[in-house]
Amino acid sequence: MINTTAVPSNSSTAGYNLDNYSQIIHLVVSIVIFILGTFGNGLVIYVTGCKMEKTVNSVWFLNLALADFFFTFMAIFNIVSASRNFIWPFGDFMCKFYSLIGIVNMYASVFLLTAISLDRCLSTWVVVWSHNNRTLAKAWATCGLIWVASVLCSIPFITIRKLIPAGNSSLHHCAYDINGTLPFYKSLVFSRFVLGFLIPFLVISCSYIAIGVRVKRLHRKRKCKSLRVILSVILAFFFCWLPFHIFEFIDVRRREDEEKNISWNQDTQKILMIVEPLVVNLAFFNSCLNPILYVFLCEEFQTKLKQSLLVVLESAFTEENMAFFSTQLSTNSRHSSQSNKERKDTLTSPVFPLEKETFIE
Repeated sequence: MINTTAVPSNSSTAGYNLDNYSQIIHLVVSIVIFILGTFGNGLVIYVTGCKMEKTVNSVWFLNLALADFFFTFMAIFNIVSASRNFIWPFGDFMCKFYSLIGIVNMYASVFLLTAISLDRCLSTWVVVWSHNNRTLAKAWATCGLIWVASVLCSIPFITIRKLIPAGNSSLHHCAYDINGTLPFYKSLVFSRFVLGFLIPFLVISCSYIAIGVRVKRLHRKRKCKSLRVILSVILAFFFCWLPFHIFEFIDVRRREDEEKNISWNQDTQKILMIVEPLVVNLAFFNSCLNPILYVFLCEEFQTKLKQSLLVVLESAFTEENMAFFSTQLSTNSRHSSQSNKERKDTLTSPVFPLEKETFIE
């Protein structure tokens, strides 16, 4: 999947031998992520796909939950492989398919988070334009383009993903075979960093900073909580994905030195072996956090905690409940007399559930 697990140039199994404690920790964390990710995102898929009327927000979150669900679901293959000392028992086709599905959904999840951030920013700053152009058809079309782009970005990875013999045995690892293709593999690592982290992180950060500026101007009472939610979204994405990409560059550098017959000391290589599954699991964990950050950080969550989880989710995803602002189309006196009508014109943003404020230009 997204893990590097590219075998050393000598095709030995040295890169896979974790000590018992590290392997147990890796398995336990992977199982927890699998359960949390599939359960949390599965509930979101059920509510947004089966129980709710389709809105722009529900389309965003349905697609995000689908990407995160399949991304974390593929961890089951990682768990089985890791429990067998990273021996792959599923064959060559599943090795490539597993890698393709994992990387497609990784890109889709990141791209959708970026699209949601831009949608919120536009809804906050360009209210009238957003009201006229924010349609279901355009949301579905955007999601479709995101899935196509994710597939196109993922295809190059499976060209070097294959079964590699585990030493002299008849067993195999599912890994990137970079022997003789290191420059190509290096370009894939760099492109994944730029397209899958750097650009999305800059867009997400700028979007939420812009939203924060708007909230600071117009949200007096709830300003602190709103900014905390914004900060949580940015930091979660940053800290979950940055270690993985840093590790990728370190691993590429090690392999470049290996081709030049420059050996890294055994202690450093052992540290890298231990760190790799940790940074991979951390990247997986971001898909477990997304339902919490985008759904459960609801203002009325504590009061609704005793209700059924489906009611909480459905309430959190409702377009009207997820709004944190509404347009001021009349004077205060007219607003009082026409409150029911203006509620229908409320523009929504899924960042701050159950908050309504008025933009006063």
